[in-house]
Order: sequence, then C-alpha cells, then structure tokens
Amino acid sequence: MTATQQSDAGERTLDNEEVERFSRLASEWWNPTGKFRPLHQIGPPRLSFIRDNAVERFGRDQKALRPLSGLTAVDIGCGGGLVSEPLARMGATVTAIDPSEKNISIARSHAEGQGISIGYRAARVEDLVAEGLKFDIVACLEVVEHVPDPAKFIAECASLVAPGGLAVFSTLNRTFKAWALAIVGAEYVLGWLPRGTHQWDRFITPDELSGFAKAAGLDDIRFEGITYNPLQDVWSRNPDTDVNYLMSATKAKAA
Repeated sequence: MTATQQSDAGERTLDNEEVERFSRLASEWWNPTGKFRPLHQIGPPRLSFIRDNAVERFGRDQKALRPLSGLTAVDIGCGGGLVSEPLARMGATVTAIDPSEKNISIARSHAEGQGISIGYRAARVEDLVAEGLKFDIVACLEVVEHVPDPAKFIAECASLVAPGGLAVFSTLNRTFKAWALAIVGAEYVLGWLPRGTHQWDRFITPDELSGFAKAAGLDDIRFEGITYNPLQDVWSRNPDTDVNYLMSATKAKAA
C-alpha cells in the first residue's frame, strides 16, 4: 500500500475531531464518577461477554482466574485502558492502541502504577495491519460509532484476527430508542456524557455490523445487549439490543 493509499484509508477510519474530543477528556479516564462514568459502569458486562466468548472459543476453564493465559489480545481504541487492564489481568498478552497520544500517556501511566504490563501504542488500526500482526482476540469497544467508514474499519479490525481467533465489538443501535436514551437522556438530561459525544447517524444496526463482519471474513456472529436498571443503577447483559449491544465473531481456523 502506498503512502497516499494509507492516508486515504486513514481518513475513512479516523475522525480527527473525535480524536481531539476524547483527548481533551483524557485526564478523566480513571475517574469512576467523572466524564467516563458510563464506561466504568458497563465495564463488567462488556468484560464478562469477552471472557465467556473467549473461554468457549479457546476451550478454557470457565472457573480459571486467568483464562486468557497464553493468548494475545489487542484493544483497538483503548482510551485510558479500561478494557486493556482487565484483559491483561485475565492473563492475555495485550497490545492496546489509540490515535490519541494523551490517551496513551494516561493509560500507560495507570498500568505502570498497577504493575501491569501492556504494550500501549499511539497508533491506528492500519498501522498494525501494515505490520502484519495477528491476535487471538481483537476487542473494539465503543469505537465503531465514531468512525466515518465503519465497513472499512471493521475490515481492518478483522484482518488482525488470527485464524481461529475471536473478535468482539460493542456499539449503539440506530433506533429511536437509542437516540432518546443515549443522546437525549445520557448527554442532555442526565449529563452522563459530554454533549456531542455521539452522532445518531453513525449508530449501526446489528444487521449492518453483521454484514460488515461477514464481508470481512468473520462468521459465527453472536449478539447480546447491555441494558440499564435505573432502580439498581446497574448495567447488565440482556437479549435486548435496541440501544447498547455487543457482537462476537470468529475467523475460521487455517486449513
């Protein structure tokens, strides 16, 4: 791929305004009551989804404390490392990338303070693809709805999945309910997120995401939703994919 082609691909999978938006909030990543409070709250269901799918895919012991030992994982759009660190604690050898230098600096500093070894890099997904890297687990959470060309982005992510590997995505469904709850409710009424965090026209339906994944060579598509219980102030996994949802997919093993 030429430099011009790489630049064109980058423009399709990276929105610089979005990168700057999250860079301005970098200091908030590890504050559980701050700007990223919703990501801290949905952390447990997201991580249990990754864990359960990985345990099944790689034949690991469901009760093991470090079920991902011996596996490699990449966290794409890692932000401050809210997913990267738990993956490492579960035993995976983790590479984590984000286009924001500020995010990577915060993530690296926090991991070092916890004594956790993670390969943090200020990079784009295309950079890893160009290096020919492959991972057993490719995680990309709450990122797809922020990129200009999700089909291209999913294809790049899928190319990082090793034969026999697992990919996990999470995003927001493009429904009226998602607009009402994730934008009007979360950003304007409750103030859980800074206004402008999301653009409804970039939300992606499960059918669209599944189509992008299949076109990129992934199969065994599975979905689960994440829903909020206001009485208990708890998020949990649920069959309802109308707002927040997760998708796992696999790549066939080499012949």
